[in-house]
Amino acid sequence: MPKFGHRIVQRNLLKRRLREIGRRSVLPRLAERECHVDVLFRARRSAYDIDFAGLEGCVLGAMEGLCSERS
Repeated sequence: MPKFGHRIVQRNLLKRRLREIGRRSVLPRLAERECHVDVLFRARRSAYDIDFAGLEGCVLGAMEGLCSERS
């Protein structure tokens, strides 16, 4: 049985996608808002079934909530 229910290829793909979303979208937006926080992604099992655009939308939605709470 694969670890966490997904094979290593699937886990690495999700990890690379989240890393790219953080690099391209999350970190620049946090910097322009001067929101100084550490970011940790913890993906749910459903994240394996979402495409890149959907995953990015979920992450940015969560980031908007984080920044609005800190304001």
